Amino acid sequence: MSKIRITAIVLVLTCVLAFSLNASALSDDDISAPSACLMDAKSGKILYEKNAHEQRPCASITKVMTLLLVMEALDSEKIHPDDVVTTSAHAASMGGSDIWLEEGEQMSVDDMIKATAVASANDAAVALAEFISGTEDDFVAAMNEKARSLGMKDTVFKNCNGLDEEGHLTSAYDVALMSRALIRHPKIFDYTGIWLDNLRGGETQIVNTNKLLRTYDGITGLKTGTTGDAGSCITATAERGGMSLIGVVLGADSGTLRFKDAATLLDCGFANFECINLNLTDELYPVAVENGMEDEVEVICEDTAALTLLKGEKEKVKKSVTVEESISAPVGKGDKVGTISYTLGGEELASFDIVAAEDVEEKTFASVFTLLWNALIGL
Repeated sequence: MSKIRITAIVLVLTCVLAFSLNASALSDDDISAPSACLMDAKSGKILYEKNAHEQRPCASITKVMTLLLVMEALDSEKIHPDDVVTTSAHAASMGGSDIWLEEGEQMSVDDMIKATAVASANDAAVALAEFISGTEDDFVAAMNEKARSLGMKDTVFKNCNGLDEEGHLTSAYDVALMSRALIRHPKIFDYTGIWLDNLRGGETQIVNTNKLLRTYDGITGLKTGTTGDAGSCITATAERGGMSLIGVVLGADSGTLRFKDAATLLDCGFANFECINLNLTDELYPVAVENGMEDEVEVICEDTAALTLLKGEKEKVKKSVTVEESISAPVGKGDKVGTISYTLGGEELASFDIVAAEDVEEKTFASVFTLLWNALIGL
């Protein structure tokens, strides 16, 4: 079957893939922490990494996954913001950072989320986990299942709040993955952007543990964590000019150094890279269908995609669209009929499938007879 190949040099204000900041602006000596990662949130591309797959404890960064499952439960209406959560003895027994929940104390889901995201409350995180899954153990099983689905190969969760526990491990790369998944729920920024608030009708004041909210331009979140085993950790999200970045720092020697490292990561990302959304529906036309009940089928590609490129490289990007000239029936919705790809210097940066937008039945005696019969009885 013949194909039509259209190739065009695109002034794509975009592009993607593994360009290392080591070669442009940032060295490992600039980051004091032993493990770090910088990810473009839209494309998911890694812009810088330092021991990014090294398994380490992550303290309350764990709550990123807890909050992700909470957001999914809200989206599916399994739970609601005004639902009342009753604190169990287990939840009330948590140590470390908490809001001193007492057994039997009740608080809304909304306030429990606020306590978890802003004050990093271990007791509130467990209360939410039990409210959603019945037990913390069942919730942790769901956390690990979600981690696998996100491709988090370095991660094993043993609890939902990040208290030190043997075998409770992740990596800077995996933290970036789950942070990216969490911020796909914009509602989370209603919590992570809070600096100062109150619970219990004003009786309990909470202050955000993320001090970058007061010092970094464009910061939107996301979560800090500190324990004896994990050291000082942060996953920091920020947006400027339509570009969204995730900077992860694990194992810093102090809170001050983790914030400094995170700001350094984000600064280098904004200074050296640019990211833009692509409209992948341009240059797409119906494809002819041979021996089908329809002569042609509409085709589609992903509605949006983000590509990230070192600044100054966008004019060198080439776009290639390859589409089948015709296809044979039957055609199933989602069947691949072509590809859109982007290359730079002969290296493929990204590719996207072009697929059939609908089913097209094969032309047979039965199908033609059914069509005629329906036409007749519709008269």
